[in-house]
Amino acid sequence: MPELPEVETVRRQLGPTLIGATVVEAGSHPSAKFTPARAITGARFTGDGRRGKFLLFGVDDDRELVVHLGMTGQLRLVDDRTDTDDRSPYLRAWWALDDGRTLQFVDVRRFGRIRVVPTGDYRDIPTLAAAGPEPFDPELDARRFWSLLRRSKRKLKTQLLSQRPIAGVGNIYADEALWLASINPRVTRLSQERAGLLLDALRTVLAKGIDNGGTTLRDYRDAEGQTGDNQHSLAAYGRAGQPCRRCDTPLRSAVIDARTTTWCPQCQRR
Repeated sequence: MPELPEVETVRRQLGPTLIGATVVEAGSHPSAKFTPARAITGARFTGDGRRGKFLLFGVDDDRELVVHLGMTGQLRLVDDRTDTDDRSPYLRAWWALDDGRTLQFVDVRRFGRIRVVPTGDYRDIPTLAAAGPEPFDPELDARRFWSLLRRSKRKLKTQLLSQRPIAGVGNIYADEALWLASINPRVTRLSQERAGLLLDALRTVLAKGIDNGGTTLRDYRDAEGQTGDNQHSLAAYGRAGQPCRRCDTPLRSAVIDARTTTWCPQCQRR
């Protein structure tokens, strides 16, 4: 599932090109997950943003188009509407713009979701409403992050994936950050100092992911249809059995709270 770096990459590609464009027509798959796309017909895009793993596109009537890419979702701009018919079985929503372009949401597995809400009102999107601070929020320091982590007794990896102590982190970047900070994914408590190390590691791996255009393991494509490059830089995720890049110990893998997790048994001791 696309995480913060992948979603941020799409935002940076699409946002500047959408602002100022007006939706003259919209359509969608009949599923209730996609039909809200039709609600912004006649609206003009005025802004773009991201919160955790969600894309936010502001329109000129104080509403936001909220898009969650799910596992296989892709937003793309095309110069015409040749793909907005029944010949495109994976097209789930589309917005025809007044400049002749069409914004399309293609989603093979249909785990994506589209909502239209009053600006900033995410009460009907529980995961978004409950999301913790953004990783790059300047007001998020080690003490605050430590305090947020202390609210739960669950394993640290599970806490990160919950989105509550910090937004936008999924399986890939959690494994990478825990490896970089030399913290075992099964621990349930951290000192404030180690919470600071983890926060620094999260920022490092997320920034690298953005710089590399995201991680493509199978399905992720950016708004231009290109794969990311960050998969070539992973130190932990997906490398079980391979040597640790710090100590050469074979990396270990196990399922932790239903999520496959990879770590170094030497560098990341409990």
